[in-house]
This record gives sequence, structure tokens and C-alpha cells, in this order.
Amino acid sequence: MAKKNKWIRITIEAVLLLILTATKFLPDDFPRFPVLQEDHVITLISFGILLLATRLILKFTGWWYRKQAHMTPDQDDNVIYGLSNLYYLLIVTFGVLTALRLFGIDYRDLFTSLSIVAAAIAIISKDFITEIISGFIISFSRQINANDYVKIGENKGKIIDINLTKTTLINEDDDIIIIPNNRVFSSEIINYTRREIKKISTEFEIDLKVLDSVEQLENELIETLKEYRKFIQKNSYNLKIVQIKKDHLQMKFQYILHQVDRDLERTIRRKVARQVVRFARHQQSTTESPDPVAE
Repeated sequence: MAKKNKWIRITIEAVLLLILTATKFLPDDFPRFPVLQEDHVITLISFGILLLATRLILKFTGWWYRKQAHMTPDQDDNVIYGLSNLYYLLIVTFGVLTALRLFGIDYRDLFTSLSIVAAAIAIISKDFITEIISGFIISFSRQINANDYVKIGENKGKIIDINLTKTTLINEDDDIIIIPNNRVFSSEIINYTRREIKKISTEFEIDLKVLDSVEQLENELIETLKEYRKFIQKNSYNLKIVQIKKDHLQMKFQYILHQVDRDLERTIRRKVARQVVRFARHQQSTTESPDPVAE
């Protein structure tokens, strides 16, 4: 039903475009309503033609791209976001030019006579323009896509939107992080989704007093994840000692998933962290319990 309604809207827009185009380019001797000969009406008709033509062209481009990329009609990626951003940018541009025309202002003379003001505006809006340009580069570069899990600077999360000036992430705590596109463009980006190896690491510290054997802790962590073995590559478990401190160890438990799944990763991380706590408490209680032989 939604697909049918979409094609009905496109058909209406196409018919309206044909009517407006025919109205604007009718021969001068062709009978028409007097109101259609007024300058402001002709200007509005021209704006309507540009708006509808741009909308239909970009919709067709999006449909063709989705078909070539084997995407569903409601599926979006960077190119679709880029086309959407381009549409909004063109509409704003056409709208400003139309408004100037309606007020009887020739935009060419205006920009020529206000060159100094225009330069000042350009300087003031430099960051905004930079964000727009960066947004287009990000959208069409395909280095990052919607739904990719990335780290941008110090922010880590899944990309949920790339608009004209901002990129939006959602992190593991379900916080929404909005980053200006110029910062995204200039920052170091780690795209975890694009990595061929889906290696996951859980870092923690453990007191030396409660650790008799690294192998024992590793085996307990592996045993804890037995219900998730079908999601984890066989023999990919590895408990590494990152750094040895005076009274504790910095450790990293690693494993490789068959495919990236952030919800699964979050669940496994939680499972590993809780098992480390249980292990430490159990070892501590064992160490502190009195020796029956000594008694």
C-alpha cells in the first residue's frame, strides 16, 4: 500500500510539473488567464517547475541507485543521504533567488553591488559552508555508511544519520552524539564494521592476590561464553596481559565474532565483566577463609 501511494504521489508531481511547464511556455497568442501574465505569478511558476523537476530527478536517481545496489525501497545509505542533502540545498538556493525576484531585486546586480558585504557574509558563514562541503564529501566517499559502527575522535557508536551539516551517532549507552561534519572530515575515523576481522576486546584490571593462574581465568571466561560459541570463531579466544603493575595486572580478553553484531557484543562484554567480578570474589573468599589444617 505504501509503495502504491508513493507512485501515486510521483505521478501527481509529474502531472503538475507538465501543467506548470506548459503554462509557462505557452505561445504568447495562446488564450490564458490574465493573472498568469503577471510577473510574480510567472516567478512562482518557475520556482514550482524547478522544485518539482529537481525532486523528480533526484527521486529517479535514488530509485536507480537502489536498484543497482540491490537495496530495498526504504533502505538508505550515504548516497541517498547525499541526494537528500543536495535536494535541500538546491531548494534553499532556488527559494532565496525566487524571493529576491518577487521583491523586484536583480540578484546579479545585488551581488555585484554588495561584494564587500558578500565577502563578510562568506567569512562569517565559513564554518557552515565547510560543514556542508564536508557533508557532501562524507556522503559520496563511501568510507563510512549509515549503520556502520565507528569511532570518530573520542566518540564511538553507530551512525544513524548523515545530514547537511551534522553526523549523528548512538553509543552503547543509547546517548545521541551529534558531530559537525567538518570535525568528522578532519578526525581520525575507525570503522569497525569495515574490518575484515571482527575482533572484540574486553579490558579489565585484576588484583594479583586473587589470581593464581592466568590459564584458570581464561578457561573460566571461555566456559562462561559457551552459549555464544556459535557466534564466535573457534580457537579465537585469547587472554592477554597488557601491563604488569605492582599489585595488579591490566588484562585484555579477546575473541573474534563471525559477523559484527553490536547487541550481541554488548551482551558478551557484560557477561565477561560479571564473570571477572565473580572470579575475583570467589578467589578472595578462598584466600581469606581459614585453613582447617592450621586450626
